[in-house]
Amino acid sequence: MTIQWVQLTIFIILFALVTVLGFVASRWKAGANLDHLDEWGLGGRRFGAWITWFLLGGDLYTAYTFVAVPALVFSAGALGMYALPYTIVVYPIVLLPALRMWSVSRSRGYVTPADFVRGRFGSPTLALLIAITGIVATMPYIALQLVGLEAVLRTMGINGSGIVGHLPLLVAFLILALYTYQSGLRAPALIAFVKDILIYIVIIVAIVYLPSKLGGWDHIFNQAAAKLATPNPTTGKPAGSILLTSANQLQYATLALGSALALFLYPHSLTSVLASRGRNVIKRNMVALPAYSLVLGLLALLGYVAISAGVKPLTNNATGKADGNTIVPLLFDSQFSHWFAGIAFAAIGIGALVPAAIMSIAAANLWTRNIYKEYIRKNATPKQEAKQAKLASLIVKLGAVLVIILIDPQFSIDLQLIGGVLILQTLPAVALALYTRWLHKAGLIAGWVVGMGWGLIMLYGIPNPANGKLHFGGSALAMGNLSIFGWHPFSGTGLATVQIYPGFVALIANVVVAVIVSAIAHAAKWNSGTDETEPEDYHADEHDKNLRPIGVH
Repeated sequence: MTIQWVQLTIFIILFALVTVLGFVASRWKAGANLDHLDEWGLGGRRFGAWITWFLLGGDLYTAYTFVAVPALVFSAGALGMYALPYTIVVYPIVLLPALRMWSVSRSRGYVTPADFVRGRFGSPTLALLIAITGIVATMPYIALQLVGLEAVLRTMGINGSGIVGHLPLLVAFLILALYTYQSGLRAPALIAFVKDILIYIVIIVAIVYLPSKLGGWDHIFNQAAAKLATPNPTTGKPAGSILLTSANQLQYATLALGSALALFLYPHSLTSVLASRGRNVIKRNMVALPAYSLVLGLLALLGYVAISAGVKPLTNNATGKADGNTIVPLLFDSQFSHWFAGIAFAAIGIGALVPAAIMSIAAANLWTRNIYKEYIRKNATPKQEAKQAKLASLIVKLGAVLVIILIDPQFSIDLQLIGGVLILQTLPAVALALYTRWLHKAGLIAGWVVGMGWGLIMLYGIPNPANGKLHFGGSALAMGNLSIFGWHPFSGTGLATVQIYPGFVALIANVVVAVIVSAIAHAAKWNSGTDETEPEDYHADEHDKNLRPIGVH
């Protein structure tokens, strides 16, 4: 493609605007200085309802929303709609745990979920496992943002090969790294205002204008149904369906529930929660955030709209395969004027940078508090902690680039779902431990080992038929391939072709093992190390006299 200069100019102007905001943010709602992890990594823990709403929206609704979900709908049909119920049920599920986590973290100065685990169980080993899991699971999620940004750049004609082809992407992330290093969490919080305004403008125009131009929703759905039912020349099977089938209903349900359970286990989600100034802020946001789910549903439908519009994805120069991530950018490019397409591309690009910044900050907090300070420099000062976190945030972004190189799943959305398989294994130690002291640290460690090991084994065995790779090709496991110590319980049965989300399977194994080992530990009277001084911390609100001042640990 030739370079689309009008689109690129508008993109650069809006990108420059948010870059300026990123650097200016260091003085926005600033405390005494940013040489403290509470200030750099949590924005001083003083964000109100509106800021938290935009921050969480920018955190949770990402390039995943604008690029990956419509691409899955375009390629597979109804299965891609799993993202809609998952972002609806997640908020009632996490409301009460989020409130409890906020209270105890504010009271005791916790910055990360691993801090909570360390204090709860008195186990540096368990806290280390939670920290490593959070960092590793965040890498593919940041990589997904890279994929979304690169899809936009390719659509605008920046489509070279090798290092030169990736140079604009690397420049964008270098700028992101610099203003994140300077401003911390305040940068994505401020930029999220611009990102969300642009996204709402684009989606309202798209959802009103495109159906009227393409013959209405009835015509769009009929064309999508016909296209998805056409047999794939390689496999001889239909690509998908606008309705769920008997083979993917279980996958749909486990994807939705597993993703809902995983979302607020991600360190970046908890970072946004802990940055809020009070429990009432969290309550209001759990009520208001489903408004983004409406937008997500409308964006998902753009996958069907792209089918009706006859959009053909660009070919990836490296693999020679069609790049489904370019579907929505190409739809805007073909159906809108150049100037409006430029605004849409900026919305997608900024929508990738905001969550990438928050994710890298959250991962850096984990490294600093639960690895660096715990094992490398126990007497680190707050200034040294802040400096270490800033440096770590740069390295995390480089790690995301490695994920792009090493993992090439069939759909880009699988980058997020693969991360979900990993982060789900922290649920017993982080979420269940908010409500019970019965689980023993030995049981939680054993459960983590089994869940993580089995989850990775299942992911390793999933191929990608699109490029011939045999491993880490996606997040859909056929029940016939489910193996328990070499035993395939569903092989040769009617369930053999039914697919399931491996993260859900691994979590069940994790919980079962954690319960069994905990029961053995209690029977044998092993030392638990569990924190017994619980009550007021879990219910304290922002006015409670038991809360420590900001920055006191």
